Amino acid sequence: MNRQYVALLANGDQVYYSDRKQWWWLLSVVFPLLPLVGIVVHAWLGYEIALGLPLLISYVLMPLLDYFLGEDENNPPEVLVPQLQEEHYYRWLTWVTVPLHFAALIGSAWWAGTHSLSWWAFLLLAFVIGTGSGLGINTGHELGHKHNRFEQWLAKLVLAVPAYGHFTIEHGQGHHRWVATPHDHASARMGESIYRFALRELPGGIRRAWQFEKERLIKLGQPTWGWHNEMLQSYGIAMVLQLGLIGSFGWVMVPFLAIHNMVAWWQLTSANYVEHYGLLRDQIENGKYEAPKPHHSWNANHTVSNLALFHLQRHSDHHAYPSRRYQSLRHFENVPRLPSGYFGMFPLAYIPSLWFKVMDPRLMALPHVNGDLKRVNIAPHRSSEMLAP
Repeated sequence: MNRQYVALLANGDQVYYSDRKQWWWLLSVVFPLLPLVGIVVHAWLGYEIALGLPLLISYVLMPLLDYFLGEDENNPPEVLVPQLQEEHYYRWLTWVTVPLHFAALIGSAWWAGTHSLSWWAFLLLAFVIGTGSGLGINTGHELGHKHNRFEQWLAKLVLAVPAYGHFTIEHGQGHHRWVATPHDHASARMGESIYRFALRELPGGIRRAWQFEKERLIKLGQPTWGWHNEMLQSYGIAMVLQLGLIGSFGWVMVPFLAIHNMVAWWQLTSANYVEHYGLLRDQIENGKYEAPKPHHSWNANHTVSNLALFHLQRHSDHHAYPSRRYQSLRHFENVPRLPSGYFGMFPLAYIPSLWFKVMDPRLMALPHVNGDLKRVNIAPHRSSEMLAP
């Protein structure tokens, strides 16, 4: 049974809440193991094409389930959120997910390194586990926002799987500060394709994270190149992991891990692209930007994909209140809303002409934009064309 939360109001009334998704959150825990499903089916049936089954589940079945099962707009009563936040069950789920990311990569590497796969099946498996390890950045995202050393270390560990150790630093100190402004590498601009966006997002994020960490270490009197560097801690774990796989399964792991890493990074790029496309915070009189509000992120309440992503798609509440745990994130009315969950939006983003056709009208129709191009974050190479009278 789901646990029931109760609060007594000042007027004597009682408020009750039960998270009807409590056990369904296990989908976020097991979803990183999806690449192993393809391996099991391949072992059972013998057809190499079965290794691609996880892609079919993620990018065909998941969007269909989101479409037919619809959106969940249920919110926990605010008076009960402190109780919900302190419920250890929800944080245990994120903790348990960390070793499963390692298991999925190691299991996939073992299959690729010890079985005689055709070249295309080898590449397919590397691609599939890359998409799965991209979810490790999502797990690291949830853990990295928590203000305790244990969960911060778990974030470093899980980010070592896709070799993305700079993420927590850049995301917390850079992206959350500059989100929905022209200064943010991780906020896509109107008229900017995902491919153009990727060229500035990844290198810009790494440079910014390194600068933040360098400044922190200087204040502490510590060398930049040392164990106290939190970026290097995660990258060091990644090096041990991936060199261990090369040592265990041979040099064939070099191309396997290269593809795996690039695809995992591309997963984050895809998420960043759809989360803030074209949105712009107002500049106030002193030249600074207003605080991030719910309407500065694209939101998605689609039930199934949120259950697989620790509520990442309730992104509006996350940026307005970054320390909230996933189970407490709220639905808001009158915020930018995506027409599908991320598993449906990513493939759309990969075809820029279709993306612009679907998303640009939605962007311009937002109440706070109201057709005014000066209220959107426009790509510089398109600004003269779009702003022309």
